[in-house]
Amino acid sequence: MAYVITALCERAGLCVDVCPTDSIHFVDGDKEWPIYYINPDTCIDCGACAAECPNEAIFSDMDLPGKYAKYADINAAFYAKGPGADLV
Repeated sequence: MAYVITALCERAGLCVDVCPTDSIHFVDGDKEWPIYYINPDTCIDCGACAAECPNEAIFSDMDLPGKYAKYADINAAFYAKGPGADLV
């Protein structure tokens, strides 16, 4: 996994607009944060999303603070199980 969106996300959506590989997907619903997910199979680790995020909610998996580590697992589970899975 290259980048992870954490609970700091306020759903501005700017990350989606700058992603050159369309790897960021919005999921509507009542799930715990994040509501945006980054596909680890298509992300090219360019960092455009992190640079654009006004809330600094997106981290490289190498720089992910420990308190947000669970979001890497949530993101990976989303793509492993697919939309609609009970992930949290």
